[in-house]
Amino acid sequence: MIPPINIDLQSLNFITIVPMLITIVGALTILCIDLFAKQLDKSLYIMLAILFLVVDFMVLYGFNGDTRGFFDLLLIDGISLLSQFIIIGATILFLLLSLNKLRFHDTSYPEYYALYLFMVAGFQFMVSSDSLILIFVGLETASMALYVMIALHNKNSSIEAAIKYFTMGALATAFFAFGSMIFYAVTGSVELGVISEVLVESQFANYPIILAGVVFMIAAIGFKLSLFPFHTWVADVYEGSTASLAGFMSIVPKIAAFVVALRFFEIFIASDDLIVQLLLYAIIVLTMTIPNIIALLQTDIKRMLAFSSVSHAGFAMAAILLGTTQATTGLFLYWVLFLVTNLGGFAMLWINRTKENGAFSSDHSLEKYSGLIKTSPIAATMMGLFLLSLAGLPPFALFWGKMYLISSAVNAGFIILALIMALNSAIAAYYYLKPIVYIFLKEPLEEGTVAYLANATTPIKVVIGACAVLTVTSIFFIDPLLEIISYYVQISGY
Repeated sequence: MIPPINIDLQSLNFITIVPMLITIVGALTILCIDLFAKQLDKSLYIMLAILFLVVDFMVLYGFNGDTRGFFDLLLIDGISLLSQFIIIGATILFLLLSLNKLRFHDTSYPEYYALYLFMVAGFQFMVSSDSLILIFVGLETASMALYVMIALHNKNSSIEAAIKYFTMGALATAFFAFGSMIFYAVTGSVELGVISEVLVESQFANYPIILAGVVFMIAAIGFKLSLFPFHTWVADVYEGSTASLAGFMSIVPKIAAFVVALRFFEIFIASDDLIVQLLLYAIIVLTMTIPNIIALLQTDIKRMLAFSSVSHAGFAMAAILLGTTQATTGLFLYWVLFLVTNLGGFAMLWINRTKENGAFSSDHSLEKYSGLIKTSPIAATMMGLFLLSLAGLPPFALFWGKMYLISSAVNAGFIILALIMALNSAIAAYYYLKPIVYIFLKEPLEEGTVAYLANATTPIKVVIGACAVLTVTSIFFIDPLLEIISYYVQISGY
């Protein structure tokens, strides 16, 4: 007779899974409301989604318990809390962009906002565990929701983008599964802490097999972070998505992937594994450089921002190679400042809808922004401001993030890497200045062919205004922000 299994609910530390349950319950609530009350205004679903995310944020802020829970699968340490704050905060801001004037096919569906919450729950699981199985579940939950959200835009380019993203995502999923299988075969565990202990104790026996597992994991994580050479999907997927969703993809999925990369590669960085360090070094340099060069050739602002976001990911990935507390702090500082700047930039693309033959188009070619300073001075000023910040020019927000990461590389002894980072910042400044030339120095197109600010509402203007203010005054918030980030990084032991 099989003895009964007794589970002590107190030992499960149930509070660790509450943040994920809040977003899941929120998504199910939206679906149930739509089931019983059709044709409600979409703003109701947006506010419901934001309400559940705010509650989730407050629960995380008040979290005070053991870091381990739910059969030791969940790990709610400082890094987990910090990344969840960024994920939820960014999602709230991007959801506010859905309160637009124009009626789009995708944002009119209640399912769209339910998928938003399911996706956030997946990212929360990714950053709140060191179990490869739970990370895999979170990765797939978030990815499947995102595939559908892209396709919901219901344009030929959107369907094509969703299929490309799904195909590449399926390949990355297979790589992650193979990598996890190899580490389980070598160590007998799927928990990164145990894997690290076993590998160190065995002095990395069966190294060729371990290295094969590392290569599979680099490919899987590289896809989510759009690292070279796994970045080929980025421009097409961003172009096929709405500007607001493209901006979301450039920020939120990547912070979740950064945390997974941080936890995984720490095993090898802390052990001074030269081959893994060289692999990461090469990928980081190529990721910063090649997309920068490709971005120089772009004539569409959205595609240019897509390639530049790849370069920014490589820039931030350098922090994981450095492996110091200062670098880890710099990673989160950089991404928070990038969130503020990139949110503003993509929000400007979102509201500046061009009109062709009575239909709204997502074409963002440089020519269509010619002379924007004369037709819409405020929009032109905002656009120029965000582009200058993305270029890393002082005193705008991203300059401080870049300086902090470069100084982290210098302090860690990576002088050549610091020089490459500075050189790529200089290259980026050139292609960010190209749209500024069109906006401020060229003559506008014929009147009546371009409809600017056609998608703007008060909430969207508030979001853009807040991003602009923070971008300009960021120097006053750097020290408080560093103190908060350092606190959460240090309590995690990174």
